[in-house]
Order: sequence, then C-alpha cells, then structure tokens
Amino acid sequence: MIQLFEHPVSPYAQKVKIALYEKDIPFEATIPNLLGEDPAFERANPRREVPALVDGNVRIFDSTIILEYLEEKWPNPALAPIVPAERARVRMIEDVCDGYVEAVTWAMYEIRLFGRATGALAESLLARAAEQWRGVHAWLGRELGRREWFDGDRFGRGDLSVFPYVSMAASLGLRPPTGSALAAWLERAGARESARRCIEAFDRAMPAVAELPKVIASGGWAREYRDHRLEWMMRSGGESIVREGMARKNIRFAIEVR
Repeated sequence: MIQLFEHPVSPYAQKVKIALYEKDIPFEATIPNLLGEDPAFERANPRREVPALVDGNVRIFDSTIILEYLEEKWPNPALAPIVPAERARVRMIEDVCDGYVEAVTWAMYEIRLFGRATGALAESLLARAAEQWRGVHAWLGRELGRREWFDGDRFGRGDLSVFPYVSMAASLGLRPPTGSALAAWLERAGARESARRCIEAFDRAMPAVAELPKVIASGGWAREYRDHRLEWMMRSGGESIVREGMARKNIRFAIEVR
C-alpha cells in the first residue's frame, strides 16, 4: 500500500489526498515527526517537506510531481484534461495557487495563530492579505468562467489544486463574493467526499496545531520561510518578523540536502 507522509493542514498534502480519494487508490497517511529526526521521512524527502509518497521502492516528493505520477500510473479516472491547451491551463492555475496564493493564507496563520505580529503591524499585514485575496477571488472567478468545474464538465486537476486554498481562506473569513460563480463552485467542491475527508482531517488536527506557538516560542520548532513565503513577508512590510525569527531561531529556510 502507498504510504503518504503528510499533514492535514498542508494544502499541498490536501491536493494529493483529494487525488488519491478521487482515484480510489488505497493509502496510509502518516504524519512525520516534524520536530525531530524521522529517517523514513527523510529518505522519502531530504527536504523534510510534506507531502512525500512511497510506493514500494519508489519515493516521490513535491505535490505536483506526485500528482503527475498518480495520473500516469493510475490513469482512470482521469483527473487531467485531455486537450493539451486545457491541461496547460489547469497546470498554470495550480502553479499560481502553489507559488503565490499559498503564501497569503500561510502569512495569515503566521499572524493570527503563531502571533508573529501584533498591533498596527498585524493589522497592516492582514489588510494586505485580504486585499490580495480579493484579487485572487476575481482571477479565479475569471478562470472558472461559466464552467461547472475548473477542468470543464468534470472535477479534476484544476479543482483539487484550487480547493485547499479557497477553503482555507474561507475558514479565515475570506470567502468568495456572495452569489458569485466561485462561491457556488466552492459549495459544490466542498460537498465531494474527497474534499470533505480532507476538511474533517484538517479540523481534527487544528487543536494540536494551536499548541505549536508554545513550541515555537520555546525554540523547539522553526517554521519554514522560503521562496514565495519569504517574498510575501519582505514585500508586505514584515521584514522585522523575519529578522526577529532568525534571531530567535524559530524561523528557518529550506533544509540543505545532504
């Protein structure tokens, strides 16, 4: 059976789990030890990031690469569009969600849950995130257009790539505009069993996640700031957050592969 190293609050892990559920591929979900050593997890992904998939002797990390592997090994039911142009379109949607949108909701959790900022700075950063989400909702609405799903007439790669982010933003109070096509899509997508199972796992995991600020404050765990996340903080006025986290060693960058 496939083993999936994941964490229920990770949108990257959620989109892989949705694909596994939709394809009815049995798998064992494992939350790795993110606070200490975990040799099996490190063998699956030397970067110590979820998700990582183990299929027999095959080890794969990065959610996009995992999705491609699943589609190629288990082509039915297909989750990727057949037409090359449409396949490219949903891949671009996925890329924007993973490389831009993820940082916005991630930053909101950094401020609201992990207390990285208070007072005026927190208000400024959260206002910036809300402004960006208005833009994201507008862009996603245009990409959805009059389609039932981002992939057209069936749920697919585009939908499972968008859902984790839009649902997380909605849980933070940033829902798609009332009456919009995107709002109706979110309701349809959220009603699917694959999405419901991910949301239920997310809800079960949140009480434990809520305890992490204490661990971070004590220096027991460092949150990963890299790429689009680091860029978001630096260009949104959170430079002091980064510098303070580096000084306290509760912010880290990508783990060096060795």
